[in-house]
Amino acid sequence: MSNRKFAFEKANYLLLAIGFAIIIIGFLLMAGPGSTETHFEPDIFSFRRIKLAPTVCFFGFIFVIYAILYSSKKRKDENKEE
Repeated sequence: MSNRKFAFEKANYLLLAIGFAIIIIGFLLMAGPGSTETHFEPDIFSFRRIKLAPTVCFFGFIFVIYAILYSSKKRKDENKEE
């Protein structure tokens, strides 16, 4: 069996999964009833849908970027030896 080097380690995939879960939570916070032509829904302009949900999504995307760039100490030590 050959000793392959992959771009990501188990920790990267775990951090990516956490980041995607945060993004999904943000989109779920944005969900809700919408307005129609006959009925105006004031919940469209609630704090949760206008401020909180986009902020949660933003931090989720930042966390995903961190997960992609994350390099464990073991990986750093291997790169120094080469």
